[in-house]
Amino acid sequence: MNLKVAVIMDPIESINPKKDTTLALMESIQKRGWSLYYTTQEQLWYQDETMVKLRPVKVTFDEHNWFTFLGEASEVPLAEMDIVLMRKDPPFDQEYIYTTYLLERAEEKGTLMVNRPQSLRDCNEKFFATAFPNCTPPLMVARNMNTLKHFHQQHQDVIYKPLDGMGGSSIFRAKSDDPNVNVILETLTQQGTQTIMAQKYLPDIKNGDKRILMVAGKPIPYALARIPSQGETRGNLAAGGRGVVQPLSEKDQWIAEQVGPELIKRGIYFAGLDVIGGYLTEVNVTSPTCLREITRETGIDIAGQLMDYLQAEMVQRRSTKP
Repeated sequence: MNLKVAVIMDPIESINPKKDTTLALMESIQKRGWSLYYTTQEQLWYQDETMVKLRPVKVTFDEHNWFTFLGEASEVPLAEMDIVLMRKDPPFDQEYIYTTYLLERAEEKGTLMVNRPQSLRDCNEKFFATAFPNCTPPLMVARNMNTLKHFHQQHQDVIYKPLDGMGGSSIFRAKSDDPNVNVILETLTQQGTQTIMAQKYLPDIKNGDKRILMVAGKPIPYALARIPSQGETRGNLAAGGRGVVQPLSEKDQWIAEQVGPELIKRGIYFAGLDVIGGYLTEVNVTSPTCLREITRETGIDIAGQLMDYLQAEMVQRRSTKP
């Protein structure tokens, strides 16, 4: 089956090929002989229909020379693509939302979007966890500083974080005797004008913030536990955490079973669950990472599993197309 696949991502020359999940997905696409195209967010526009400037690309697992363009860029309707992988990293800003509108116009014409544009808008990576209250730690989402301070008084040891951050950026821990609670809240809420999340601090972070990858609603049986460096409360690799691959626990598996059906219902084919101490803290839907690390340690072809699912989905769509 020959499919045309476009990947929307950050500038390909700026990625880290050793760790980049998007590059691993592109390698898997290429292995299948599918036509692979590269583009970036600013190369999309609407004029009668969603248009895009694409470049055919060849990728290799070479840390010094990981991509080669195979021709000049061409301007085509995005709906000419069979599949589009939306892999632009956050921040999830207004421009990202506009991009999801553009993607929807092509989706309406039959292009398979990974993940569904509406769900990218609806499923904020922090707030979406509240759809599974049996899985989450005590938390609050608010912008009123007195309300957020009351949560701190109630739970004593609290994590405050923005709703639109990534990689552990702007995450603050406020202990019971922290004199900077007011300053933290003034900064994060921008004087009460920006909604943020508060979560009860989970001491088990010392054992790792687990990333569980979900493919087609099913968990990969190994997670990457991101263990904080000395003196840190954040396990994110971008914040200096150390990654350790380990099998899912029974609780991890249970959490994945609660979340998986909702992911499929929403057209979220590839996601990352963040779990600390048996609690779901985030559901990453924009551009989940850690695929390289888990595949390297376990040999599980996670990218291949995703492509198998997408191929089956395209076969199904073509068989029912009038």
